[in-house]
Amino acid sequence: MQKNNYSRREFLVKNSFLGLGAALTMGLSPSLLANTLDLVSDRDLRNNSEPIIDIHQHTDYSGRSNDLLIPHQRAMGVTKTILLPAGRPLSYGSTYYGYSNGLQAKATGNEVCYQFAKAHPDEFIFGANEVPDMPGAILEIEKYLKLGAPVIGELKFGLDCDSPAMQSIYELATSYNVPVLMHWQHNMYNRGIERFHTMLKKYPKVNFIGHAQTWWAEIDNNHRDPNILYPKGSVSRGGLTDRLLSEYPNMYGDFSAGSGLGSLVRDEDHARGFLERHQDKLLFGSDCSDSEGRSNLCLGANIIPAIRKLASSKVIERKILYGNAQKLFKIS
Repeated sequence: MQKNNYSRREFLVKNSFLGLGAALTMGLSPSLLANTLDLVSDRDLRNNSEPIIDIHQHTDYSGRSNDLLIPHQRAMGVTKTILLPAGRPLSYGSTYYGYSNGLQAKATGNEVCYQFAKAHPDEFIFGANEVPDMPGAILEIEKYLKLGAPVIGELKFGLDCDSPAMQSIYELATSYNVPVLMHWQHNMYNRGIERFHTMLKKYPKVNFIGHAQTWWAEIDNNHRDPNILYPKGSVSRGGLTDRLLSEYPNMYGDFSAGSGLGSLVRDEDHARGFLERHQDKLLFGSDCSDSEGRSNLCLGANIIPAIRKLASSKVIERKILYGNAQKLFKIS
């Protein structure tokens, strides 16, 4: 019997402040998106000939038909997309009794991602994932690694980041020389980010990719309240995220979702220096569930021009939008 980390009552109480699932995903209001970026035009997106790798997208995301996924990615100008599967639906403590099934967004699992990528190999790549503390999780992930998955994730489960189940994932990643992409959200997913440096030291051959609310909130050295998942305003250099990227060669950052976009637009002066400092460790991801791929509601279509605007050189821009991912995931 799986030992639950929280009772259902405790879970609901502890996370009532999080609000609606849609707010978790977006983080930024449509008005803020529109007001903080000079969006590129639809024509510019369609006509952009430079390749872009999106390291963070999902199948059946929040009910979006997979038939819309291809035009969505093309509208953003993305030329290669990594599909991150969910673990299977389970009523476990680590899935908060089903609340977090489908990555809390109705995303589908390994086989759907694999089959979709197999049908569209020029544009899509599949990842591998499973609920880490489920019996047989390692065998399930290994099955898709053997089929060619270049990444494990998105790991978005209610476990401590240094728990035995999570460490079994890191050991598997070491064996297959693939990165691990982790969703960091205070008191919810991958708990204990303040201890994660011990895992970076223990598993130096694993490249870890940080993503989501707590990861990007912690760029600010003055971030004091971990319950504030989408902080606004100026950023003081030297936060935990900044330090992990600086001090550990196996730590990377994924700019996807409202949290990633927010980290760029909340303090543009800080963002310019951040991109400069970590230019070899940062990756573009969209993690957006809209159907258009170019409206002010599309996170990916806002993140791309933000990176272009804030990168101090074309070299840095191309690293973040393409080169770093190509190298990390060994994409030909």
